[in-house]
Amino acid sequence: MTSPEDALQQALATYEDHARTCRQCHYDAVPCAVSKHLLRVYNNARRQQMRANSGVR
Repeated sequence: MTSPEDALQQALATYEDHARTCRQCHYDAVPCAVSKHLLRVYNNARRQQMRANSGVR
């Protein structure tokens, strides 16, 4: 099972990589649907890490 810290780092790396390489996101400066989804994944991982650190489930 992936730790919350690992999931957070992976989600951020995936989002940033996409934002750099996607034509629409990088050159047009308009987030595409994939970018929005990856940002949601990152935000969910961040919330999960915060819950894990506080002990709340």
